[in-house]
Amino acid sequence: MKLLNLDHVGIAVHDLDAALEAYRNRYGVDPLHRDRVEAQGVEEAMIPVGGSFIQLLQPLGPDTPVGRFLAKNGEGLHHVAYVVADIGAALAHLEETGARLIDREPRVGGRGAKIAFVHPADLAGTLIELVELSEA
Repeated sequence: MKLLNLDHVGIAVHDLDAALEAYRNRYGVDPLHRDRVEAQGVEEAMIPVGGSFIQLLQPLGPDTPVGRFLAKNGEGLHHVAYVVADIGAALAHLEETGARLIDREPRVGGRGAKIAFVHPADLAGTLIELVELSEA
């Protein structure tokens, strides 16, 4: 398994529209994608920065993972996401090496990508997302 690129940095926010407006005003950037991902309980916006993205995440409710994160930690860095060529092979490798996985099987995330999360307790207290981009 090899990390191919930094896909995005996820930032949890209470109000996605307000956060997008702040990014627009301060940094002159607009989102390239905006999705509602019911299965993960978020509305997300992807702001391109070079070859990567800033992902702003607003929870759809307080009992979602991002909703609980905001209640406990407030707004801020939620996770770091890396592109992998084959998410199934990446998860198998991580499991073989004793990594603490949140997802043993990939799921569909924003942009139609296959994603899976590695627990923050596995490495330096950082929630890591693996992303296999769709070909579409």
